[in-house]
Amino acid sequence: MQRFDNIPEQALDWHRAGVGAVLATVIETWGSAPRRVGSQLVISGDGQIEGSVSGGCVEGAVIMEALEALEETTARELEFGVSDDDAFAVGLACGGTIRVLLEPIGSVLSAEVLAELVAARSARRPVAYVVDLDTGERRLDLSGHEDRFRMDRSGFEENSRTFVAIHNPPLRLVVVGAVHITQALLPMARIAGYDPLVIDPREAFASSDRFPGETLVHDWPDEAVEAHGLDSRTALVLLTHDPKLDDPALHAALRSDCFYIGALGSTRTHAKREARLIEAGFTADEIARIHGPIGLDIGASGPPEIAVSILSEMTQVLRKGA
Repeated sequence: MQRFDNIPEQALDWHRAGVGAVLATVIETWGSAPRRVGSQLVISGDGQIEGSVSGGCVEGAVIMEALEALEETTARELEFGVSDDDAFAVGLACGGTIRVLLEPIGSVLSAEVLAELVAARSARRPVAYVVDLDTGERRLDLSGHEDRFRMDRSGFEENSRTFVAIHNPPLRLVVVGAVHITQALLPMARIAGYDPLVIDPREAFASSDRFPGETLVHDWPDEAVEAHGLDSRTALVLLTHDPKLDDPALHAALRSDCFYIGALGSTRTHAKREARLIEAGFTADEIARIHGPIGLDIGASGPPEIAVSILSEMTQVLRKGA
């Protein structure tokens, strides 16, 4: 299953394997582009690719240019003008201009800088990769770009040729409750760029047979949440219907910076949940962070559609705020 958030890691793996790799990064584009500024494609020396820089209309040309840049050990800036007719032919709404930066690993972008970037991402530390396209200087910044980190927005600094690529920690989804909805939600979330984690002390529910290849934790939710942490790039979804399992995780979540908290249950169930939280000492503002009943109201029926509604609400909160 293809992921679009592990491009630096894949580039470093291919470089270290001796195959060679080139990072292609969108540095400017039209407003309705299918891939936003900062999106990346990595091309290996033997023509393998991961990621995307467009809806398919320029990838072929980018790959050919990347292989040439790898051989020449030079950076390249590519600009593609796409007419309205050509854009429509590949499924885009309109034409425009897209600019892509190519950086061979080991010659232009040093393996040491890339390894530092990968390490910061692994440690869930926000980091900015800054490149001056006039001087060729490349560096990492761990601070100083707070607005860009908050908006998750890469781009050029004003009136300059300095491009800032924002690498926020990878998105993470923590689900309490290994239920049918979870089985539908995890693959959808993984496609959307989340690293899922399922917490359920009931091993009959959280089994590898029911969740092949997924990370399963059989500890009690409060212990598991404390061990793995909840940060500003984490969504917590509670699906057990059991206060003994949900409430301890909720207590931890309401004291954390996780960007989304959702809890399954009817309006009546959620009212009882709120009453328990008030009794436990939480304020109305803190409790208001919980999305309950969980998910956007799309008239969902059955686990797959409920999973769609949950992921949609997570996306809405991530991109537009609570």
